[in-house]
Amino acid sequence: MTDRPAPGQDAIEAALARLYPDRVPHRVGYRPGRGEPGGALAGCVAYPADGHWHYIGYGLSELHQAGPEEDPEFSGWGFELTLRVRRGPETTAPAWPFEIVQHLARHVNTRLVILEPGHRLDLRRPATGHPSLPDAPPTGLTGYALTVDPDLGELATPNGKVLFLQAVGLTPAEQARIREHGADRVLAELATGNPLLITDPVRAHPPSG
Repeated sequence: MTDRPAPGQDAIEAALARLYPDRVPHRVGYRPGRGEPGGALAGCVAYPADGHWHYIGYGLSELHQAGPEEDPEFSGWGFELTLRVRRGPETTAPAWPFEIVQHLARHVNTRLVILEPGHRLDLRRPATGHPSLPDAPPTGLTGYALTVDPDLGELATPNGKVLFLQAVGLTPAEQARIREHGADRVLAELATGNPLLITDPVRAHPPSG
């Protein structure tokens, strides 16, 4: 915990409070944490939304007071990552998506890549982290595409702009189609009947054997 002013984090939490005024999120912090070797995010929250869990990471943008050397137009990397996961009867947010959001953020910090809508991340393994993560379900999803979070969009903070990029689970076939036709077309097809682009691990069965 710190008593340092955190105008960036305050702006994000205010936006989430407007989106979910009557809902209490599940919160996690990470070790190693933001700014530490092997770390990426300061934390992540998960809100019980309609039919799904909405995970929002924070720490790729500048949470505390930006230094004079920072670009005033963009806060930190200029984006934060989100993930929507189909919700069942459980009352506590599953743990595996917290780890996936941290994993994707670590990719940004270690590879020094700026993610944008339409980018694709091929994990070449189950996108839930199965079987490495204890509660991760098996799935045939093996990667993610990034799109603008339909509810959070872009946020103006005292440290600059923050775009919320939502990760959307993909099968190998969908990743191949993105390489051929582009992410916009494939995500638009996936949004038919699933406008929030909720990731559902069971929609794609893992390979047998």
